[in-house]
Amino acid sequence: MTDLNSLLKHSGGKNMANAQTEIYGNDPTGVAKVDMKFEIVVIPVSDVDRAKEFYGRLGWRLDANFVSGKDYRAIQFTPPGSGCSIIFGKNVTAAAPGSAQGLYLIVSDIAAARAELLGRGVEISDVFHDADGAYAGTDEPYLFGRLRVRGPDPDHRSYRSFASFCDPDGNGWLFQEVTTRLPGRVDPATTTFASANDLASALRRAAAAHGQHEARTGQADKNWPDWYAEYMVREQSGKELPQ
Repeated sequence: MTDLNSLLKHSGGKNMANAQTEIYGNDPTGVAKVDMKFEIVVIPVSDVDRAKEFYGRLGWRLDANFVSGKDYRAIQFTPPGSGCSIIFGKNVTAAAPGSAQGLYLIVSDIAAARAELLGRGVEISDVFHDADGAYAGTDEPYLFGRLRVRGPDPDHRSYRSFASFCDPDGNGWLFQEVTTRLPGRVDPATTTFASANDLASALRRAAAAHGQHEARTGQADKNWPDWYAEYMVREQSGKELPQ
C-alpha cells in the first residue's frame, strides 16, 4: 500500500507549510494486541449485473452472489493475491455510484499488470509517475500529487509507478508498483508471497541483481540459491540489498 512516510519524505516539505503531521514509529508498546484484518470494501454501483461482468472480466475471484427477494443483492469479488475483498449490490450502501475513489491495488510488476488488463479488454491509463510533488493540476488526484508524468518512475523506485482505471460507474482504481517495502512495514522474521506471480517477479529481480553481482566478481556463483534467498528476504523486509 502507499506509504505516508514515503509521501512526506518525497515532498521535501513542499506545500506542507500549513500541515500538522505526526509520524508514528514501530513502537511495540503502541501496537494493538488483537489482529484486525481489513476484509471488505463496499463499492457503490448503479447496475449490479454490469458491475459483476466488469469485475469478473478483471479475472477476480467471484466469492458470493447473495439474493434476498427483490430488495437485496450482494456480490463479493477478491482480487488475485489479496486478503481484502470488495462487495457491491443492491441496498448494500447509500453512497453514490462512482464515489469510491483512490482504491489501490499493489502489484510487483506494473507493466505486466497493465498488459493483463488490456488483454482482458479493460481500458487503463499509461503507466505514470509523479511530477515531483505537484499537488495542484488538471489530472485526477492521487496520493503523490495531481500532475502525472507519462512512464514509470525513471529510477524504478518502489511505490513510485502507477496506472489507473475505472469501473463502469467511475469508481477509481490505481495500480501501484511496490517491489521493496520500507523498513518496519513488514515482519523481518517472515517472508511471504501472496501469489505465484509475486514469487516469480521476485525471482526475476533477484536473477537480474545476481547477474550484476557475478559481473562485479568476474566469476560464476555456485551458491546462487543462497544469494537469491538472501536478496528476496532483504528486499521484502526493506533491508539493504546484497551486492
